Amino acid sequence: MDLSPDEYARHAHRLSDWIATYLRDVDQYDVLPSVKPGAIRAQLPKSPPAAAESLDDILADLDRVILPGATHWNHPGFLAYFANTASVPGILGEMVTAALNLNAMLWRTSPVATELEQVTTDWLRQLFGMGDGWFGMITDTASISTMYALAAARERDPALGIRQRGMAGRGDLPRLRIYCSEHAHSSVDKAAMTLGLGLENVVHVASDGDFRLNPDMLARAIQADRALGYRPMAVVATAGTTSMTSVDPINDIATICQRESLWLHVDGAYGGSAMAVPEMRALFAGLDRADSLVVNPHKWLFTPMDCSVLFTRQPKVLRRAFSLVPEYLVTPEGDDALNYMDYGLQLGRRFRALKLWMVIRAFGADGIAERIRHHCALARTFADWVRAAGNGWSVAAPVPFSTVCFRHVPEGETDEAEIASHNAAIMARVNASGDVFISHTKLGDQYVLRVAIGNLRTTAQTLERAWTLLRAAAS
Repeated sequence: MDLSPDEYARHAHRLSDWIATYLRDVDQYDVLPSVKPGAIRAQLPKSPPAAAESLDDILADLDRVILPGATHWNHPGFLAYFANTASVPGILGEMVTAALNLNAMLWRTSPVATELEQVTTDWLRQLFGMGDGWFGMITDTASISTMYALAAARERDPALGIRQRGMAGRGDLPRLRIYCSEHAHSSVDKAAMTLGLGLENVVHVASDGDFRLNPDMLARAIQADRALGYRPMAVVATAGTTSMTSVDPINDIATICQRESLWLHVDGAYGGSAMAVPEMRALFAGLDRADSLVVNPHKWLFTPMDCSVLFTRQPKVLRRAFSLVPEYLVTPEGDDALNYMDYGLQLGRRFRALKLWMVIRAFGADGIAERIRHHCALARTFADWVRAAGNGWSVAAPVPFSTVCFRHVPEGETDEAEIASHNAAIMARVNASGDVFISHTKLGDQYVLRVAIGNLRTTAQTLERAWTLLRAAAS
């Protein structure tokens, strides 16, 4: 039998206080834990306990084991990868989600989970200024959302017979090709691996001087593949590339896709959230001509991990790619009810809509836009500091959102290997401080550092500290 509600209440109050203290004092921790691989496992028993342990003892281990081994993504100095925030309304939403323990596979198994997901994804569509006609569903990550979109692209022509006959050993099936920027996320390649298309059939198209997919090069690649007897299937445009957050020319790409009858998927996992800012929507011109889009509220919409939203204008195709209903899942509602299990691999689905719904309500459209504006302003300020510094400091890519790519080149140094080693050493020294955590990437053959601002707790003072550490580490 479960522990009693009274037992829950006593420890929940204690845990609530613990969470409040953690959120208040998170900047007192080192962003990166000072542990080596295996150190945390060494503190824990090798076997599960035979006898029950008290919740007092279990919760005590939050401070003894959990926090010392955590990388603190909620820390204001977390500036690596794409910074995010587990906001208060999102955390509260997760608590309720765990308590309700709903399974949103069928409408019948949880009507509120299904219908709140419909409402919340449509709220998000409106928040982004997108037109009518989009179907939204929540997945865990952009990698899964992109795979689902490309599975739908593969199913767009049912004459290929892939759903029933598969792809293996078929001489009648042409090689299906996917096109994306050379800077597209690796999830595109992983989707090709998973869907049986193969890495060789992902064509990475060259970019322009601002790291955006070149439409002319895309058109040539498609024409060349058709001449070889290949079957172009889909294009993935990126709105906020992972390394430098460039935005591919979506409208020009959409024109090519319509001419060539290709599925257009837009990866806006990070940058798509900026559509909540009306004056930034021009960056996404042509989006409503796409077939699908992914945006991750767990990146820049202040929603705790995990929460990714897949939008598509072709829900019937997506459903055809995945729907399979055994007898034990047949329900009397029929077509009157939406069953999200029909639109993806998962049967069991978490009630993720609740936390996103609470975040949108708690901050409001205006509040969300203002927070994103603030992050972008902080990034521009940081980039200005780098540009003004001279002495080998430079910004390495445009700054359309809240991420800055930059590096330091010692005077007279031209060897890229030496420059890379120098910048890696700067990053290591900065991260060792415990005050901030930055990451790196490569732009062509250039090793560059990245500062990504997306946490609600990050301030100008946080960036000033980061800049002080960077300059000291470079000297």
